[in-house]
Amino acid sequence: MEYYREPFTPAETAVLSRFFTNVDRPVFGLINLPEVVKGALFARYSRTTKSVRRLFLDEFMADPEAGIETIAAHLDGDDPLVDLKHAEQLYDRVFFEYGDDSVAQLGGVHLAVEQASNILTKVLEWGRLAAYLEQSTRYIYYDAKIGDRYRYQIPTEISESPLVDEYTHYMDRLFDTYSGVVAALTSFFADRFPKREGDSNFVWKSTIRAKACDTARGLLPASTLSNVGIYATGQAYEMALVRMQAHPLAEVREFGKMMLEELRTMIPSFLRRVDLPDRGVLASDYQAAILQQMREMTAELAEDPEPRSLVTLTDWDPEAETKLVAAALYAASDLPDDQLATIARRMTDEEKARIITAYVGDRGNRRHKPGRGMERSSYRFDVLCDYGVFRDLQRHRILTIEWQPLSARLGYDTPAELSEISPSLTDPWHEAMERAGTFYEKVRADLGVDVAQYVVPFAFNVRFVMQMNAREAFHLIELRTQPAGHRGYREVCQEMHRQILDVAGHSLIAEAMQFVDYSDPDLERLESERRAEERRMNR
Repeated sequence: MEYYREPFTPAETAVLSRFFTNVDRPVFGLINLPEVVKGALFARYSRTTKSVRRLFLDEFMADPEAGIETIAAHLDGDDPLVDLKHAEQLYDRVFFEYGDDSVAQLGGVHLAVEQASNILTKVLEWGRLAAYLEQSTRYIYYDAKIGDRYRYQIPTEISESPLVDEYTHYMDRLFDTYSGVVAALTSFFADRFPKREGDSNFVWKSTIRAKACDTARGLLPASTLSNVGIYATGQAYEMALVRMQAHPLAEVREFGKMMLEELRTMIPSFLRRVDLPDRGVLASDYQAAILQQMREMTAELAEDPEPRSLVTLTDWDPEAETKLVAAALYAASDLPDDQLATIARRMTDEEKARIITAYVGDRGNRRHKPGRGMERSSYRFDVLCDYGVFRDLQRHRILTIEWQPLSARLGYDTPAELSEISPSLTDPWHEAMERAGTFYEKVRADLGVDVAQYVVPFAFNVRFVMQMNAREAFHLIELRTQPAGHRGYREVCQEMHRQILDVAGHSLIAEAMQFVDYSDPDLERLESERRAEERRMNR
């Protein structure tokens, strides 16, 4: 698999070798650094085009507050990863002799995965019990090249096929279109929303850039490269790597191998089972077989999808609010669960409302959430929206989310702002989507549904399901309807809230979500950028 090797001088290489497990591959671990520095490095990922190693050299190495030079001065010339034997022996006694799998939950490391396609990033971020921070399409222009080409992946399946030249030509043209559109949008929004009195140039430019990038991102293909910072335990990495070994895409499997290699330089014992034939390989084969069988059975259905709107509430509990009353009382009571449920069913609507109101409490802000009793009821939503919006909502991994392969068969979104500006932007948008639809079908016919995903722009719709309990719904819906959010996912979550109220009829639950925002701001990021600058000024 091809990837860009970032050039470093001999002096830079000497420095980087003390803090990163390698300096020439897109997957590497962070070592010998304070946890706050690792976290800060990953936090910068979302708003920079730089790799984390370049970011470390440019912004952290000489910063006296980071203390990197002091750390380096106390490191001797020995490889800090060599002396792992005693630690491994201790782990072997606990894990292999006693079978205490929970030990692998207590050791964690930071890993950087760079130059990953947006197909791969969703696979990486599948695991619930890990922390991820991904490069954002909102704060970065994707008009610059990395090495000699735009920021897109050429998957092995395509590079080894007769389609490779057509693929690179298609991608270059798509990124050319993106570059022209995002530049035009930046100029348009700068004229439409002039800098307001009291705002700094930084706040204004950041807000305009976010608006332009949000609007243009639909042109970016799923092959677009991204950087992901991960912090996870040994157990979480093991589960991810077993899953990646079973994936039908070569990119996922190849990055999984690189991840395993780097992780074994830091926490080798935790990952000993991943490629054992009777453990990790067996588990991977099990997952791959299930995927193949389910696809074969789905093909037997031979039905076309029925039309659906943006959000469809497909399942809910008619007794949700009654059961919530019982669940709210449970922790403060000594009565059994089923007896409380019987009592709740005898209550009047007014009595139930009084208990639920008390359980929700006086919420000062959206971070004040009711307790676990709110988890008694659940909602299942079928969502059909563009892939860019899906990427944002997919971050909510604690709830249940599953998605179908990205395709060019479910239509695409066109930002309303384009038609307001000029046909000179609308026409290239539609032309790009038409080309994508045609090329998608060609790649799908030749290389299959999985590989064909790489050519599909973010503007195309993807279908996915989100199942959540009411407590999770509080977090998701209130957070993702805030004015600073992208228009697309705000509309999805506003519709979820409306359907909890109108379709499920759960008025007490819906009304308790008092921080759902239905406003329609012109510049979504303006207030957020103002608050961020105020925090910087007050440091």
